[in-house]
Amino acid sequence: MSKTKKMPKSLFLGRWRIVSMSTWDEDYINEEFPAFIEFDDKGDGSFQFAYVRGGIDYRITTRDGEPAVEWSWEGNDDQHDMSGRGWAVLRDNELHGMNFIHLGDDSSFEAVREEMPKER
Repeated sequence: MSKTKKMPKSLFLGRWRIVSMSTWDEDYINEEFPAFIEFDDKGDGSFQFAYVRGGIDYRITTRDGEPAVEWSWEGNDDQHDMSGRGWAVLRDNELHGMNFIHLGDDSSFEAVREEMPKER
């Protein structure tokens, strides 16, 4: 069933540039495309790091009293189907979180908000 309800305005909306991951170095995570994670206002989003890309289904929550986002994802890695889950907290205007690949690697990550283009 598809979602039709708009989610409430979130601190996580927009595109975030993944600047580091604990499992892979910066050159690798930016191998194919600059690494990112993004969240839209409908509870969907996407991400890519290295050759891993996916679509996100997320929910806003809190972790230890901090604003947080949790998600599941489906995607691929160089043509191999993959899925997983992740979470992030907003701390000092940065995302700090974890991404898990089902039956595979996991990695902490940090991301900074990308500048939103101004409407003309």
